[in-house]
Amino acid sequence: MNKEQTLHIISNEAKSSIDALSIVTPSIYASIFKKYAQEHNTDLKDEEELASNLLQKECSNFITLQDTTSKNINTLDSSTKKAIHAIQSKDDTVLNEVLKETQALRQEIEHLKASIYSDELTKAFNRRWLHHHYLQSDEKKFKCDGVLAIIDLNYFKQINDTLGHITGDKVLIFITNALKKSKEPVIRYGGDEFIIMFDKFTSEQDAREILNTIRENILKSKLKAHNSTFRVSFSIGLTSFKTDHILTETIETADKDMYQDKIEIKKRVTGIEI
Repeated sequence: MNKEQTLHIISNEAKSSIDALSIVTPSIYASIFKKYAQEHNTDLKDEEELASNLLQKECSNFITLQDTTSKNINTLDSSTKKAIHAIQSKDDTVLNEVLKETQALRQEIEHLKASIYSDELTKAFNRRWLHHHYLQSDEKKFKCDGVLAIIDLNYFKQINDTLGHITGDKVLIFITNALKKSKEPVIRYGGDEFIIMFDKFTSEQDAREILNTIRENILKSKLKAHNSTFRVSFSIGLTSFKTDHILTETIETADKDMYQDKIEIKKRVTGIEI
C-alpha cells in the first residue's frame, strides 16, 4: 500500500471520529489525524509536498468532472432540440437518432454516478451517496424512516499490523461483498466501519437476524495470507430512525448498541487466529 492509500484510510478514520464531536477546531482535527497516523506508522514530515500533490490531483479530477458534465449537458441540449423538431415534423429517422444519443448519455451518467458515489477500494457506496439519498438538503436530518445498522470490524488493526495493509484491504473487500448479501445498501463510512440502510418495512429484529446470519457464515470462513490462516469478525449496532432524526445522533445510538454486541462477540472470538 502506498502512502496516499494509507493517508486515505487515516483520513476516513479521523473523519469518522470527529462526527461525534459537536465542535471541531483545526487543532482538534490535527491531533486526531496525528493519532491515527501514529497507529499506522505514517511519517507526516513531507506533508506539505504530499498535500500539494493531492490537491493538484483533486483539482484535475474536478476539472475532468466539470468537462464531462458540460459535455453531457450540451449533448442533452442538442438531443432535446432535435427531438422537439422531429416531433413537430414527425421525422422518425431523427427520433431514432435522439433515442440512441439519449441511451448513450444515460450510460455516461451511470458511469459518472458510480465514480462519485462509490468507495474506491471496496466499491461500496460512500458517505456522499448516503447524504444524497437519505438526508434532507441540510445534510443532517433523514428524509425517510428506516433502520440503520453500523458494522465495525473486530481486531482489524491486528490484521494490518501482523499481515499487512494489502491483506487488510482484501479483508475490507471480502466483508463488503459479504454484507451486500443483505440485499440492502452498504456504505463504507470509515476505515473499517460500514453502515447498512434497511427500509421502514424491516424491523430491528429482522435486520439483526440478517446480519447475524452473515456474521456466522463469515466466522466459518478460513482466510489465508502469507501461509497463515486467520478469520475475521465484526460487531453490529442497530437503531431505528424517523424522518427529521439527525444522522450523527442516530449513529451514536447505533454505536452504543454495537458496544454491547462487541463485548459479547469478543467473548467468543478472542483474536484472528484459528
